[in-house]
Amino acid sequence: MHPADRHPAPAAHRRRTAATALVVTAATALLATAGAPATAAPAARTADRGAQDAPVHYVALGDSFSSGPGIPEQTDAACGRSSRNYPALLAAGLPVASFADVTCAGADTRHMTSAQGSAPPQLDALRPDTTLVTLGIGGNDLDLPGVLTRCVLLGKLAPLGAPCKRSYTLLGTDEIGARIGATAPKVAAVIAAIQARSPQARVLVVGYPAIVPDDGTSCRPVVPFADGDFAWFRDKQKQLNTMLAQQAAGRGGSYVDAYAPSVGHDACKPQGVRWIEPEETAEATGFHPNAAGHRSTADAALATLNG
Repeated sequence: MHPADRHPAPAAHRRRTAATALVVTAATALLATAGAPATAAPAARTADRGAQDAPVHYVALGDSFSSGPGIPEQTDAACGRSSRNYPALLAAGLPVASFADVTCAGADTRHMTSAQGSAPPQLDALRPDTTLVTLGIGGNDLDLPGVLTRCVLLGKLAPLGAPCKRSYTLLGTDEIGARIGATAPKVAAVIAAIQARSPQARVLVVGYPAIVPDDGTSCRPVVPFADGDFAWFRDKQKQLNTMLAQQAAGRGGSYVDAYAPSVGHDACKPQGVRWIEPEETAEATGFHPNAAGHRSTADAALATLNG
């Protein structure tokens, strides 16, 4: 799958059944091309007095978990970028002198230094005077949409087992773990490239929020995984976040934990409680954070800056 050359599914697909929406959304939610800066929206918190004393030149880099596909209002349909994504909320809580949001659905580490369709390399938004960079990347390097799709399809065939886990651990291998390991040096290289282009910048590497219940319980049919695959998927997501935290620390950056605050707000929870939509809705694209999820991540980023 090469998401850089395709656009998100049209809005008419929102009338799919829940099960079909999960499969199609998981396969296509991260697919997009070009990008444009977002308009800042109110944040839930503001930075402390020390941060307020200096103007911030902020650049936001990342994939669909940073851009906010499906969240009203969309400022760039091709990149699935929302005016209420966490970069916009974070910018609203800081004394920004400049703000460039080039996050784009479908981006992986390649698109930091290479074009994504008509969108230029995201690192091109950096300047020598950039003082803050958020980076939310890595999920597409693992083919997270493909993993979600496979887990849904296999869950329909064997709902009581753990067919998705088995398919990724044949002959004692750990395919997803290997992908995470292979992504680690790519993330490290992106951080190093940011620091080379913007040596004054503080780099925040943003993790991914909880998609399924942290306690590993099943919530069929809301998320039609097989019962045994919920805990496995949770563990792989935590492994991804651990890798991102390690790469941030190893390169002198800071890690923003979006997972811990999101526990109890996964896709299995009812509307009004969940921060991840289980299918494509008016709130967000399926298997992606809604506005409340982005607000939580913005708060976590502000707490990291103030810490």
